[in-house]
Amino acid sequence: MNDVALHTPLMRQFFAAKSEHPDVLMFFRMGDFYELFYDDARKAARLLDITLTQRGSSAGAPIPMAGVPYHAAEGYLARLVKLGESVAICDQIGDPALAKGLVERRVVRIVTPGTVTDEALLEERRDNLLLAIAAGKSGFGLAWIDLTTGRFLISEIGTAEALAAELARLQPVESLIAEDGAWPKFVTALPGLRKRAPWHFDARTGERELCRFFGTRDLSGYGAEGCPLAIGAAGALLGYVEETQKSALPHLSGIAVENTSETITLDAATRRNLELDTHASGGREYSLLGVLDATVTPMGARNLHRWVNRPLRDRGVLERRFQAIESLIESGCNAGLRDELRGIGDLERILARVALRSARPRDLSTLRDGLARTPALRGRLGAADSPLIADLLDRLGEHAGTAAHLMAATVDQPPALQRDGGVIRAGFDAELDELRALSTHADQFLLDFEEREKTSSGIATLKVGYNRVHGYYIEISKGQSDKAPAHYTRRQTIKGAERYITEELKAFEDKVLSARERSLMRERVLYEALLDFLVERLADLKSAANAVAELDTLSSLADRAHALDWNRPQLSESIGIHVRRGRHPVVEQVRDEPFEPNDLDFNDSRRMLIVTGPNMGGKSTYMRQNALIVLLAHIGSFVPAASATIGPIDRIFTRIGAGDDLSRGQSTFMVEMSETANILHNATEQSLVLMDEIGRGTSTYDGLSLAQACATWLATKNRAFTLFATHYFELTRLANEHADIANVHLDAVEYGEQLVFMHAVKEGPANRSFGLQVAALAGLPKAVIADAKSTLAGLEAGTREPVPVESSAQASTPQLGLFSPPAPSPIVEAMRALDPDSMSPRDALEALYRLRKML
Repeated sequence: MNDVALHTPLMRQFFAAKSEHPDVLMFFRMGDFYELFYDDARKAARLLDITLTQRGSSAGAPIPMAGVPYHAAEGYLARLVKLGESVAICDQIGDPALAKGLVERRVVRIVTPGTVTDEALLEERRDNLLLAIAAGKSGFGLAWIDLTTGRFLISEIGTAEALAAELARLQPVESLIAEDGAWPKFVTALPGLRKRAPWHFDARTGERELCRFFGTRDLSGYGAEGCPLAIGAAGALLGYVEETQKSALPHLSGIAVENTSETITLDAATRRNLELDTHASGGREYSLLGVLDATVTPMGARNLHRWVNRPLRDRGVLERRFQAIESLIESGCNAGLRDELRGIGDLERILARVALRSARPRDLSTLRDGLARTPALRGRLGAADSPLIADLLDRLGEHAGTAAHLMAATVDQPPALQRDGGVIRAGFDAELDELRALSTHADQFLLDFEEREKTSSGIATLKVGYNRVHGYYIEISKGQSDKAPAHYTRRQTIKGAERYITEELKAFEDKVLSARERSLMRERVLYEALLDFLVERLADLKSAANAVAELDTLSSLADRAHALDWNRPQLSESIGIHVRRGRHPVVEQVRDEPFEPNDLDFNDSRRMLIVTGPNMGGKSTYMRQNALIVLLAHIGSFVPAASATIGPIDRIFTRIGAGDDLSRGQSTFMVEMSETANILHNATEQSLVLMDEIGRGTSTYDGLSLAQACATWLATKNRAFTLFATHYFELTRLANEHADIANVHLDAVEYGEQLVFMHAVKEGPANRSFGLQVAALAGLPKAVIADAKSTLAGLEAGTREPVPVESSAQASTPQLGLFSPPAPSPIVEAMRALDPDSMSPRDALEALYRLRKML
């Protein structure tokens, strides 16, 4: 294997291709199979559960092989991509029938998780992002591409925390970083991570390559000046895409710059705690997106996912969305709009495959049928009075000519693959029609020809036949051969007959024998011309696809608002958050009982609510629902509330739940404190903060001290709008000490042994926790509950008054503290008081007994 010269010509061809792509699996085309060899074969056999064989030999040794059928390769590629593997496709170039010697093979593309475009390899309702990260002294530059739609974006951020938040939002399937960087663990743990040479991320090189690609003198037209780190990342990304696709990329028509100041920032913990697109169980059903997503096209679903994960602060954009949703509901045209949208396929991804020259026949028919529906879309929206919808209809454009051309060119139900023929409609191309007629109606031609020749020659026994050796012929018996016309040329003599050929029959033979191959070749030419036709109109078609995606998103939001009784929020310049009869959008849908709505009031003099009440009383639900109402308003959606007036918001933070982060070696309490530290450092007067049960991960007094210190800091230093849920009733007195703090509680009523949760938020602190009652509801043994009640009675008798934080050092039960050294040991102090040099043997013995007694 090391000495390539010893191998067969075929294996030398394989090694030449493999040497250019040593780190990926190689699918090497051989006839009807893609074969893998040596280590690739061993790895693929393990990952795909296919047979590993040894066939033939090269350089005197058997060749380990594993193969997959050419026609079924997509399924195997999908499995490998989902496992994070990349595959180089080494295909046969040209026609093997015409090749002299070994068929030429070349790597035509590299399939990686971030560059796949085939429908079978993609998740339909999620973006498929390839990301590059460049690091510098000022922070990080990000660039990401969705090759399946042509979206190319960049941004710059300043801190590792902000980088973690962006990665949580983007969720790339493949990422590129420089191999010489000291990267945080959350970066090195990214799926599909590729390390590239540092020079790939050079800003000057990146700018030069981007200008070459887009055909511009500089990048100022894209607003990308002053973003050197992002430009470096974009250059690395572009180089990687060109390297893997090995084709033109006309659907990458420009770069968009995202500015983090335009959005409400959500860190990774907040996205997880609010369950925006994934429930804690890992499913989507019980997430916000699961309730919100009523889109009927894949591109609408992806657009909605982007909106949910990137709430905006631009009130102008949001008000246009509110007005569009309101117009769709009030005009009554939304149901009809949704009916039309259901007939439109994934135009965004189809157009990407058109641009990459990998579109299949059914892609073209789906595009054709979707474009044909645009007039009906316009008709459905005639009653909608909305500037945003009017703008989207302008972007939708008129595509009657394109749809008509595709209709004329393609059959109603084309085959799956172009190579099988039958894609181009009869009547579209005269040459193709003739070739098809030759191959399908040859028998009729021969019958007609035979009758004509009988009549013209006067030989009634004349026959027209065919054999593989001599082709078509006219056969005349020897007795009639002297009557053969002069233009007949003898082709063969057989016993009892002579066989002839004419120029007409020879021409027919040439046509019919190659008609099938020529018809397929002609179809390929016509198919490529169709792709050229569409590429010329790509910009307008992409604009139309984006407009359809946004219309579908707005239609989905209107459908949810109407069906779930949501209302239009008001975005205000005034400081505060005021929600009337708010509900949790997800919990309301999964509960069998009616949801109890609640109010929220924040203003400049009421910035923190200490939320108390029993477990299961609804504290976490109340906190989350208000965060989700704020978030929904900032994606342009109606909200689950009777009314909501929301002032300026820049960030949403949450510190909810408990869990270890084993990958980073952090305990539950360390995770809690890390998330709390992030909030205390970064929350502002325009931030919404949810803090749930701070301090539970340590001892009582430490936890109480931390909870009070955090609450006081948030109220006096950050002055963020804060919902602070706690079981430390001692914290309720903070409302008496700080004017910005108020108490609310979730109500519960006890009837004998039965506890009823009212789920209603009321002013003032709770009077008790009902922890034992909740434990009883959970099914703890009655003896355990009785024992706990007895212990609780004793504790309450001894410490009935709230324990002030300042007295924790004098608590009746000594404990180890976080902030002070442990109390000195009496034995250690006694030993330090001893002076062995001045003690008699008797004194020493007595001291030893005293120390033993102390033990």
